[in-house]
Amino acid sequence: MRYLFTAYGVESGGDVFAIPNCVIVGLSAPGQRPLTRIRRVPPHGTDIAKMEALNDLCRRLCGERPDLDEAWARLQAASSPRAQSPAAQLLAYFITTGAFCLFFGGTWADALNSGLCGLAIGLCLGLMERLGTNLFFKTTAGGFVCGLTASLLLMLGLGSHTDLIVTGAIMALVPGLVITNFMRDIIAGDMISGLSKLSEALLTGTGIALGTGLALSLIRMLGGVV
Repeated sequence: MRYLFTAYGVESGGDVFAIPNCVIVGLSAPGQRPLTRIRRVPPHGTDIAKMEALNDLCRRLCGERPDLDEAWARLQAASSPRAQSPAAQLLAYFITTGAFCLFFGGTWADALNSGLCGLAIGLCLGLMERLGTNLFFKTTAGGFVCGLTASLLLMLGLGSHTDLIVTGAIMALVPGLVITNFMRDIIAGDMISGLSKLSEALLTGTGIALGTGLALSLIRMLGGVV
């Protein structure tokens, strides 16, 4: 936003304050009333393709400086959703979690089990998203489904290393990007944003541990071997 302000001639009258769930923008000019806009950022995931498109758009607008109507049209085009199909997302869950299980030392049978757990996690998160649940309950439900699916498949003879299977599968829930952004913000001095991301990471980790532990404990209580 500051780059755009500079490109369009707002040298010192533009201020931006942004944290993960709120953006505040203020503009002022000599002889005119200050203008302030506050926008709440709704819950969202991480769309790398959209981030790349918007970053490229910012560079183009700063370099070309088209009129505001054209700039707005370009922004709408770059912001349009380009989500992958549900089948592609589920396939990604299966491949990623199975690959993580192999990375941690599991067998091919363990990887297949872990991939099926990842598939179950993807289905669970999709359902919870439709129900409008918050991050903590989505993560807890995903961990529970992961532990339950892994235990049931182990009882059916698919795989033999519970720890590696579960570890590979829950990598689909681990907030790695959030932790990275938390460290970046803290180092940059953006304390409020960094602490907000730290809280999200801790909450997500708690949900993973709670859901997975509950599922494994339930199977153990029912006489299953995990």
